[in-house]
Amino acid sequence: MVKIIASSVRKGNVLDVDGKLYVVLTAQNFHPGKGTPVTQVDMRRISDGVKVSERYRTTEQVERAFVEDREHNFLYEDGDGYHFMNPESYDQLTMSHEDIGDLKAYLQEGMTVILSVHEGVAIAIDLPRHVTLEIMETEPVVKGQTASSSYKPAILSNGIRTLVPPHISAGTRVVIATEDGSYVERAKD
Repeated sequence: MVKIIASSVRKGNVLDVDGKLYVVLTAQNFHPGKGTPVTQVDMRRISDGVKVSERYRTTEQVERAFVEDREHNFLYEDGDGYHFMNPESYDQLTMSHEDIGDLKAYLQEGMTVILSVHEGVAIAIDLPRHVTLEIMETEPVVKGQTASSSYKPAILSNGIRTLVPPHISAGTRVVIATEDGSYVERAKD
């Protein structure tokens, strides 16, 4: 086990709290004008999936569990869950639908992801920062809109809604940030 300060906890980290393993869903640092800065951590207990919310002082020590982060390729999804393969050893790991959660919209066949493995079990997934998707539907350009200030709603090929600049039309391939589903840029391919 490694002790780290609470303010350095990030999404996807695995923490050991009272002998139980938790995967971090969100971690936010709050610095109020008065009082002690705190870190709000929302996590899911790996053993049974229960979600827990904890508050730590930013300088407090928390235990980070030893997990092995390895590259895996996404193969397919079926009733059992999501299947990944280690490209070096060809070992396959499966993650449940609950473990993947909202990230399933960004998974693409053959995509390389980082899986956090603890004692042979995949417990957390880290997607690439950006994915390229196609715009399926968006509103037409309205005359007089300036490109810098206004964004319009669009539906991506994975079904996610996002906001894009006015010059982007249906059929355009765009780069999307997997962290929050926001538009980054027009795809260069």
